Amino acid sequence: MFLVFAVLVGLIPVIPAVVYLLQNGKASPAQAVSRVVNGLTGFNFLVGMFAAGLIMVWLASPSSVMAAGMAQDGGTFDQYATLAAALSTGLACIGAGIAVGNAGAAAVGATAEKPESFGRALIFVGLSEGIAIYGLIISFLILP
Repeated sequence: MFLVFAVLVGLIPVIPAVVYLLQNGKASPAQAVSRVVNGLTGFNFLVGMFAAGLIMVWLASPSSVMAAGMAQDGGTFDQYATLAAALSTGLACIGAGIAVGNAGAAAVGATAEKPESFGRALIFVGLSEGIAIYGLIISFLILP
């Protein structure tokens, strides 16, 4: 089931790639094909790395934690809790990275033009950094 899901997620960028190829393929077909291949290769590499990380978390955490004593203590263990905690932290950190990148670039541009705007720009970068902290707090709330 997971393999089918990974294949379907890997095929998501095919639709915009075909649209791009149809629009730009008439003017310069070789350049359009090379851009599509490079874009698909990069995206599929990232999706593959994400899937490999999920598989490692999925396979390593439930059995090893239960063998390490969680089940011996009499406590119940939800195998999906570790996956949910990892996803909440990971996706929040990815979102925070994107937000900090955009806000940081805008902050540097604003500070270059008007140096007294540094304080306000720093506040916005800090607010976007808080997204990662929210994901971490949610993962602490999920785990028992």
